[in-house]
Amino acid sequence: MPVYRTHTCGALRLGDAGAAARLAGWVHRKRDHGQLLFIDLRDHYGITQCVIDISSPLFGEVDALRLESVVSFAGSVVERSPDTVNPNLETGEVELVIDALDVLSVAEPLPFPVNSDAEYPEEMRLAYRFLDLRRERMHANIMLRAGVIASIRRRMTAQGFTEFQTPILTADSPEGARPYLVPSRLHPGEFYALPQAPQQFKQLLMVAGFDRYFQIAPCFRDEAARADRAPGEFYQLDLEMSFVTQDDVFAAVEPVLYGVFAEFGGDRAVTAPPFPRIPYAEAALKYGTDKPDLRNPLVIADVSEVFRRSNFRAFRRIVEEGGVVRAIPAPGSAARPRSSFQDRMDAWAKSEMGAPGLGYIILEGEPGQPPVGRGPIANNLEPDEVARIAELAGLGAGDVVFFAAGPKGEAQRLAGAARTRIGEELRLIEAGAFRFCWIVDFPMYELNEETGRIDFSHNPFSMPQGGLNALDNEDPLTIRAYQYDIVCNGVELASGAIRNHRPDIMIKAFEIAGYSAADVETRFGGMLRAFRYGAPPHGGLAPGIDRIVMLLADTPNIREVILFPMNGQARDLMMGAPAPVAPERLKELHIRLDLPPATPR
Repeated sequence: MPVYRTHTCGALRLGDAGAAARLAGWVHRKRDHGQLLFIDLRDHYGITQCVIDISSPLFGEVDALRLESVVSFAGSVVERSPDTVNPNLETGEVELVIDALDVLSVAEPLPFPVNSDAEYPEEMRLAYRFLDLRRERMHANIMLRAGVIASIRRRMTAQGFTEFQTPILTADSPEGARPYLVPSRLHPGEFYALPQAPQQFKQLLMVAGFDRYFQIAPCFRDEAARADRAPGEFYQLDLEMSFVTQDDVFAAVEPVLYGVFAEFGGDRAVTAPPFPRIPYAEAALKYGTDKPDLRNPLVIADVSEVFRRSNFRAFRRIVEEGGVVRAIPAPGSAARPRSSFQDRMDAWAKSEMGAPGLGYIILEGEPGQPPVGRGPIANNLEPDEVARIAELAGLGAGDVVFFAAGPKGEAQRLAGAARTRIGEELRLIEAGAFRFCWIVDFPMYELNEETGRIDFSHNPFSMPQGGLNALDNEDPLTIRAYQYDIVCNGVELASGAIRNHRPDIMIKAFEIAGYSAADVETRFGGMLRAFRYGAPPHGGLAPGIDRIVMLLADTPNIREVILFPMNGQARDLMMGAPAPVAPERLKELHIRLDLPPATPR
């Protein structure tokens, strides 16, 4: 018989009854029933119930086992009686009668239970992550992640992509976030950078003649944490394609994402390809965001022109000064008590959004007739103005319409957040579904309100729609880029673009944003040099692995799907990183510290 085990703790079935077996694993639970002691033994594969009678000479030793000690039990497999079958375990029809015990490792008292998914402080969980990962939910999350990555690899290879590994030690490049720098011992005073993304390398692969590249790529950014963004490092499905249009990229990516979400999403519905395409301007208007959650059926309307001619002075003045008024529908909510809905929405807008409030009109009337408005705003409007607002918002009697008014950006943000809040309050969000869309036609440039200068609005390396002709002859603020995001349930999974592969177009694009040709040559000389030796049209994107798994695991915190994440302050509590370095190591690297003054406690 093997030293440790003949079967895993998830392997035994009814057909094994009567056979001898040896299992090895962790003591998950103990249940003392007087004459019998039951031990749930757990390993990576599952749980098997083991039992020992009080008459056994081993009873005392088994009874003394601490939870999470590692043991090996040998014995015979027996069928459970019908009334003791556990349908929640794959091994639930049998149990192992213990006749031999080998204690492989004794566990000290635990800082928190492993056999429960009860919530414990995240700092404690991260400090003892190796214990946290033993818990059923966390173990399942990490196995889900491994399955998703394996599935992506299969699907990408089937699509004709080849996996390559790009460098981890590279040069610093301006890509929108702070890089991690690595000092070079052999080259004093010089530093490598960890890649924020393999962006330049994957484009250079296209220049080198490799047609379809992908990689499950580690990326490193010295930035703050969010619920959907881990600090320090993350992984993405990085891909690039040559001789493609935007449509070609979509056609390659959609089957991969649809397949993964269909495979691992259980019985949840998934948007079938082709995914909807929503222009950026339309998304901003209808949903108040470029990351719309299409499970929410509510659509925002622009009612600025109605108020421009109205007697409601507050909104009329906003429109006359260049602002906008957005209408957010709340269907079927007029019958709700005012104090439990409209006033609550108004209080939310003030406390959580920092807005002056959230105006509203309650729509009443007879079926088939234009609705009549009730409320302070309606009292300052003509009946036909109320009817027009209801028409634009797609509402009628029995509904409520809320308003977000102000400068365009502020009104858009408030309207988008209110749409989400109302959808949740009225329970309109589609349950059990993954709803995808592409956001397309991003503006190439935007006006910096602080400096008055024209800046890139998104990705400076995107190909402008219309190419060099558009850059030479059109208002920069009207130019759109071949730039796209893919969004699922309000979460941005990836940004991508058809790249600007022409040096002349790139130099002109940067010139509009205030960079000289010399600036471009200095900052992006390697890329430009490669493009001057013949670059194919190419494009790609990079969906985040962590965010994909986060959605599939139905958890709002990205750290729940990462093996060993850092905390929100970018500290690894388990390994103690970052940590001071010994003076001799710093001297070896030719580094002298210039630390800020210590913060008084």
